[in-house]
Amino acid sequence: MSIFLDSNSKVIVQGMTGSEGMKHTTRMLASGTDVVGGVNPRKAGEEIGFPTGQRIKVFGTVEEAMKETGANVSVVFVPPAFAKSAVIEAIDAEMPLVVVITEGIAVRDTAEFYASSKDRPTRIIGPNCPGLISPGASNAGIIPADIAGPGRIGLVSKSGTLTYQMMYELRDFGFSTAIGIGGDPIIGTTHIDALEAFQADDETDAIVMIGEIGGDAEERAAAYIQDNVTKPVVGYVAGFTAPEGKTMGHAGAIVSGSSGTAQAKKEALEAAGVRVGKTPSETAGLMRQIMEDLASTVI
Repeated sequence: MSIFLDSNSKVIVQGMTGSEGMKHTTRMLASGTDVVGGVNPRKAGEEIGFPTGQRIKVFGTVEEAMKETGANVSVVFVPPAFAKSAVIEAIDAEMPLVVVITEGIAVRDTAEFYASSKDRPTRIIGPNCPGLISPGASNAGIIPADIAGPGRIGLVSKSGTLTYQMMYELRDFGFSTAIGIGGDPIIGTTHIDALEAFQADDETDAIVMIGEIGGDAEERAAAYIQDNVTKPVVGYVAGFTAPEGKTMGHAGAIVSGSSGTAQAKKEALEAAGVRVGKTPSETAGLMRQIMEDLASTVI
């Protein structure tokens, strides 16, 4: 079992024929993802060959690709200036899941396509994110598929690199799904959305949540955990040493005065019963202990 992405997922890639699209489509194919098409109006009708041996057809529109292939996931590698139009096209086609990898999209553009998705059947992950992976089933984005295999830990993270590190440190346990939600000021799928899905997933036993300084997403997630999540959760908040007023890697990772500090987020999570590590490795150690305890209980 997994959330949002599984072995039945049929993936198209908007921007497949660009350099990043080609590179990561090749990696997705190599990991077993069912990539069924690309979208580029200027190359519609072409077939693109990949080192994995597959030939993937390019369609002129998302709607056309969905009708011909049954695609239910789109991964967006379109450059920032054109990303808004690409995402809105996928929303208008009622693509169920749109994974926006593109970095550097203007916040106003993100706000517009996010508003377009309201009350529509499309779930957006990102932008400026590594995507998501259900190991052994499907991989939509840029997360390396060989870090960890399938297992019973759910992971939701604002940081791509910390997603990779956590997967590697807990590779002997494996993951149901790992999701990088992105660190921009406006994103689609949130910590809370992922927590809700992991809580409902019968094959996720415990959850790792990685946040960072800036905003109040982690505080809101803590309140949600306290009221709705019964599975064990461990957390990590990046940015304890970040200077006030400086943007740290992600556009949303900025502290202003007493708002959005790592300490405040840590305290909110701990008040909700979440065990919070001081470092990523310590956080992985906390999850390792939980999984070992769960295993001994089952035995």
